[in-house]
Parts: sequence; structure tokens; C-alpha cells
Amino acid sequence: MDSRILSTLRGARVAVLGDVMLDRFVYGSVSRISPEAPIPVLLKGREERMLGGAANVARNLAALGGAPVLIGVVGEDADGALVSGALCTEAGIKDATVTLPGYPTIVKTRFVCDNQQIMRLDAEDALSPDSGLRAALETQLNTILPDMGALVLSDYGKGLLSPEVVQMAIAAARAAGVPVIVDPKVKDLSLYAGATLVTPNAKEAGLATGEDVTTNAGAAAAARSIVASTGIEAALVTRGPQGMTLFAPDRGQPDPLHLPTRARRVFDVSGAGDTVVATVALMVAAGQSLAEAATLANQAAGLVVAKPGTAAVTAAELAADLAEALASEVSGARAVSVADAALRAESWRAAGLKVGFANGCFDLIHPGHVKLLERARATCDRLIVALNTDASVQRLKGPDRPLQDEHSRAAVMAAIRSVDLVTHFDEDTPLELIAQIKPDVLIKGADYTVETVVGSDLVLGWGGDVALIPLEEGHSTTRIVGRADGTLKTELQG
Repeated sequence: MDSRILSTLRGARVAVLGDVMLDRFVYGSVSRISPEAPIPVLLKGREERMLGGAANVARNLAALGGAPVLIGVVGEDADGALVSGALCTEAGIKDATVTLPGYPTIVKTRFVCDNQQIMRLDAEDALSPDSGLRAALETQLNTILPDMGALVLSDYGKGLLSPEVVQMAIAAARAAGVPVIVDPKVKDLSLYAGATLVTPNAKEAGLATGEDVTTNAGAAAAARSIVASTGIEAALVTRGPQGMTLFAPDRGQPDPLHLPTRARRVFDVSGAGDTVVATVALMVAAGQSLAEAATLANQAAGLVVAKPGTAAVTAAELAADLAEALASEVSGARAVSVADAALRAESWRAAGLKVGFANGCFDLIHPGHVKLLERARATCDRLIVALNTDASVQRLKGPDRPLQDEHSRAAVMAAIRSVDLVTHFDEDTPLELIAQIKPDVLIKGADYTVETVVGSDLVLGWGGDVALIPLEEGHSTTRIVGRADGTLKTELQG
């Protein structure tokens, strides 16, 4: 995926309605077992407090560059004041929570030793929204939704998102023309009828549909069943290490799309679902497709599980990871499409790398070519080589060329250590390809001048450079072909 897509997320407005919590992490060390019971004794060290539940969804939205508004309920206590005050302000979240007297703010306390949770303590009271609270939430929604690009319903099963509140919120969003993204908790997903997308995890999807979502076929069947039976437009089944499965027949994805997860070390899965729903909602708010939204969310989820605690992924981290993922795909590839080459070039640039571009027929690779490519690579951080297709070579050099087809030439070129990416162009010149890839350095042999290099005006125009590389004497494909022809004639005459 092109990291340029991240720039479209900046400032996108998303409202989050759901169960607001405070997450506490108490870190310490264990050196003995209690004499009172067979339990470890944790010697307390540092303590951290951060936004949890629906508030962590809002935190993820802000970290990705969005402009989130948080709607929910906190208690009239110190924990509630911390959530709606300092923590929201620090994260860049607009607070629209309702303070409910007599209701204790939900707090989850995790006790951690050597990066492992040894116990979790939950402090919460069941919440059953009465007509007064529902009216307060409806007022907030009706005020906020007209300026929003999406609404997230973050259901942690703590009572705020009762059937009445859910139906009211979805109706308000639909009246305002705002897509609704749901992170569910209940088995009966029809509660969220009218929503745009629901994101159940594997267990939730299995319980809701009776399907075995450990296989792609089962996940696809579950996603289809959810869409067919609930009145929700699309389903994204999150499957942990098996990735995600999206089915959105009315939103550009008529067949289930399976997105595998990149292999990573899993450090802590706390809040991974929050990252997924936040990324999807922000992409939808920015006008991107659900397929693109799910693809980026899959990438973000892989990053957040490698972090300790209830974490968030930043736009900068995601851009760097996208660039790394695209770069890693190059190894062993014979060639990529022009569109993919342009995406990878942009991702490299987003990661602060200088992209170079060289082109040619490269029919028979000889030491002169290898030296040219080594010198070309020295002018940049990543080198893209564009090869003329067979048809293009024939137009330039005659019907007897190339000696090797384009796939063979690409395979040899990709094996050269100094080359990072190989692609093809079918035109007589690479001008159109240069315009798409937008290299920082345009590279040709020193037998050209800057003025005669195709595309030099474009590259210089956007602030790039043209590098003319000295050629190795005594090496050329034409000379090699001539020698081969002479040798063959001698052999035939003998």
C-alpha cells in the first residue's frame, strides 16, 4: 500500500461513542511467594495510566492524525476527571463525555512483572442508560455528527451501548449521512442493523454464525452470513495471527478479501481491536474504500501488538512500516508492475530514502553494466531499473533482438546486488514511467548530456538530480554479439 494514503487521514473527523475506561498498569518485580497463599508477591515499581476502551479508540485516531471526538460516560471522580481532562488533552482528543453522578469511572488495573501480566483487577458498576442519559447522549450526537466523517460504536459490554442507545446512534448517523463502524461485543450482531461495517474478532464471529473462522473458507462464510442476516452492510472478521477477512458486497468488495498478517513478535494484544476499528474509521472518514481501510488496519494491528500496554500506532510508524514491507517484497522478484513500482518509490521517499532510476535494454549483462549499476546505486538509497519490453527492443534494435526475453532479462537484473527493483516499459522512451515514479535521481551513461537524457526536465523540475555515470571501456552488447557471430562462422567453416 502507498504511504501517501496516510496524508489523506490528517484532520479527518471521527466521533467515538462507547464504554470509556481508564487503564492502569502497575509494574513491579517478583522475588518470592506469599507465605499467606500460593501467590506471587509483587514489589511495586512504576505506575502508568492511559486511556482505555472507547477512549483508546479515540487515542488511536489522534495518533494517526485524525481529529476525534469522544462521547461516553465517566464518573464524578478523580479517575473520570483524569480521563476527560488531562489524558484527552494530551492525546489531542476533543472531550464530549457525560459526567454521571454516583457512577464510578471504569478502571482496569493490570499488574505486570517481567513484561507479563500476572493479574488484572476491574473496578466497574453495571450501567443501564435511563431516558435522561440517553437524551444527553443524543444531544451530543446531534450536535457533533454533522461535522464528522464517521462514527465508531466501541462496545465493551459495560452497558452504555444498550439496544436503545445503539439504535438511536445509528439512526442519528444515517440521518446525518455518516458511516457507522462497530466494534461489537454481543452475540446477536443484528443489534447493529443499519451500520456500515462491523468488526467482530474470530471468537465473536464464530459465536454469531456457528462457522469455524480458523480457515479462510470458514471466515468467508462467517462474513457472508453476517452481512446476509444482520442488516449490516459489511463485515471485517479480525483473526489475530491469521489476519483479516473482509466482505463488503455493496462497497466494492463482492468477494471475501483475505489479508494475511506479517510475522511479528507479539508483545501485548491489549487494545489491538481499538487500533483496527480506529484505522478503518479514519480511512472511511477520509473517503477511502473499505478494502484499503482493512489493508491499512491489518498493517497497523501488526504494529500495535508488538508494543507493551494499551498502545497506539502513529502515522510516522505506519509510514515507515509500509515502506519496509514494500521493500522486503522486492527480494527475489523478477519484476513488478509500473503501478507497484510507483507505490514503492513513494513509500521509500516517505521513509526518507532517495530513489534513483535507470533504464535500458540490458540484453546481455556484462561487466560494464555491473559497474554502471554499482555507480548508479552509489547516487541513491534505492535503485529502480526499468527494462524495455521485448516489443520495445525490437522497435529500437531490429527483429533479431532481444537475445533474451524480458522475463529472463528481469531475472538477471533482479539478481544484481545493487538493484532494488525491476520493472518494464513498453514505450520507445521511459518518459511516462519517469513521470509516474518521480525519481530523485535520474541516471544514464556519460555518453549522454543532461539535456539529451529523456525525462531530465521533469526530474530537475521537481528538484531532483541527473547523474551521468562514466562507462567502462571495452564492453558492449553489440561487441559480444559480434564476437559470437564470428566464432560461430569460424566453427561452421571449419
